[in-house]
Amino acid sequence: QIAMHLPVVEPDMATLRNPPANDVTVTWIGHATLLVQAGGVTFLTDPIWSYRASPLSFAGPARLVPPPLPLDALPPIDFVVVSHNHYDHLDKATVKKLGNTCKWFVPLGLKGWFRSVGVTNVEELDWWQQHHLKDGVTVTATPCQHWSSRKGHDRCQTLWCSFVISAGSKKVYFSGDTGYCSVFKEVGQRLGPFDLAMLPIGSYDPRWFMCAQHVDPEEAVQMHIDLQSRASVGMHWGTFNLSDEPFLEPPNRVAAEMKRLGLAPSNFFTLRHGETRILSSVSCHP
Repeated sequence: QIAMHLPVVEPDMATLRNPPANDVTVTWIGHATLLVQAGGVTFLTDPIWSYRASPLSFAGPARLVPPPLPLDALPPIDFVVVSHNHYDHLDKATVKKLGNTCKWFVPLGLKGWFRSVGVTNVEELDWWQQHHLKDGVTVTATPCQHWSSRKGHDRCQTLWCSFVISAGSKKVYFSGDTGYCSVFKEVGQRLGPFDLAMLPIGSYDPRWFMCAQHVDPEEAVQMHIDLQSRASVGMHWGTFNLSDEPFLEPPNRVAAEMKRLGLAPSNFFTLRHGETRILSSVSCHP
C-alpha cells in the first residue's frame, strides 16, 4: 500500500548528469534531501540515506520508502547545506560517505561535530552571513524558527538556519525545519524573489506540540508568499513517519490552500521520490 501511494521513480540520470544550463533542476531524494542544479552548480540539502533517522541502528523512525538512488550514483556534488543537527537532517553515515569530496555549509557550532567524523571541508555560518564559493555563487545562512539537539543535554547549543543559494542568475531558498514566523517576509524582501523555494509541509500534528517548530501546509503556503517564490516544492513529508497526521495529507492541504487563495496550484508542487522537475529559464528577478 505504501509503495502504491508513495511511489519511487527511477531518477532521470541523463538530466542529472547534464542539466539544462539556464534552468533550475530539482530532484526529491526524500524527506528534506533534495538534489538541486542551478547556475552551473550541483548541491544537496540535509542529506540522509540511512534506513533510520536515529542514533540507533535498531530503533527509531524508519523509512517508508528507500532512497531512489545510491549515494555513489549521484552526479558530482559541489556543496551541501545542512540546516541543523537533528538526526533526520544530519546523518552521520551519509556525511562520512560524502566526506571531503564536497564543501559543507553548516550553522554555527557544528564544525566540531564534522571534524569528529573526519570531515574538514566545512564552513560555519551565522544568520545573514554569506560565503562566496566562487564567481557568481553565494551561500547565505538565514534565520528560521527551530532548535537543535543530538544528545538530550545539548539543546540549542548549536545554531539552526535556512539557506539562500545564489548561482548565476538563479536564486534558491531552502528552509530546513521551521515554525512559522515573520522572518520569511524579511528574507523575501532582503534576498528574494526566488526561482525555487524548498519548504516543509509535513510533521505538523499535533499542533499544540509541533506549531513552534514545524509549519503546517497552510503556513507553508504563507511562506511561499512571504518569500516571493515563483515556484515552491514541498518536502519533509512521506519519507519518515515522525508525527500524527495521515502521511498523504500534506500535499492535499497545500493544493487546497493554494486554490483557496486563488494561486496556481502548480506553483507549489510535490514530487515523487526520485522525480526531477525542470523549472523554466524565465528568471523571477533582475
